[in-house]
Amino acid sequence: MEEPSTTRQQDLVRRIIDMIHEDDLKAGSRLMASRLAQRLNVSRSPVRAALDKLAEDGFARPELNKGMVLVDRPPRMAAHTGDQSEDLRIVVARLKREGKLPNPFSESEVMRLTGADRPRLREALLALENMEAVRRRKGYGWEFTDTDRDGEGRQESYRFRVIVECGAILEPTFHLAQDWIAAMRERHLRFMRDKWNESMSISLFDMNAEFHEGICQASGNRYLQDAARRQNQLRLLSNYDWFYGEERVAITCTEHLEILQWLETGDNEVAAALMRRHLLANSQRP
Repeated sequence: MEEPSTTRQQDLVRRIIDMIHEDDLKAGSRLMASRLAQRLNVSRSPVRAALDKLAEDGFARPELNKGMVLVDRPPRMAAHTGDQSEDLRIVVARLKREGKLPNPFSESEVMRLTGADRPRLREALLALENMEAVRRRKGYGWEFTDTDRDGEGRQESYRFRVIVECGAILEPTFHLAQDWIAAMRERHLRFMRDKWNESMSISLFDMNAEFHEGICQASGNRYLQDAARRQNQLRLLSNYDWFYGEERVAITCTEHLEILQWLETGDNEVAAALMRRHLLANSQRP
């Protein structure tokens, strides 16, 4: 498979291919740009370009009234080392957490602290901007958007999520698709099986965000969906640099799987209580 023309596009194609494997999609499965864009926290245009690349390589094809359809499952693409924006995003998140990067900050400051060249740094910052984790300042520099994620702001965020996510589960229109439950369960089990390393932190956040946002989407309440999406954007950088270790990964996955189990059996009251316990426990963890 030929490499896409830009590192950013290549990263997006790779992430879509990973999702195809994680969801165990077969030939004939629809590849919906809107759903992929939502899961990947990007706009539809770059997703469509990535799908066009898969079609160009013979792994997908457009069909009338169906959009893009999977023809054959593409092989996984190896992640780049050294010049991949994903790695630099983790570094930026760590610098923010350690207080080494002020807010606002300049590209020159990040380059001095990381040794990254400007094109690679700009690639990472544009990706973070697309996810609404940073924004360009008028005239000069960048600033983080999640300025209230420390101290009381973090606690308020968790208490707000308790209201939103537990409320979503108890909505009368709540419904989770069986294929979503199965795919999410398999992704969690894979994280528990695989040996943890730092490069997995972005994939872990993506899965975690999709779990919580997916539950709010299942409520059928657009306002709860929007609230969950915004909370995921606010906590993006604080979770990109996952420094809690393998033990916390196992705890998170185990608690998510327990919630899924009760949702699958239709006991939403128990699932909501477990979600509340899960969120409040995380709010007390360092």
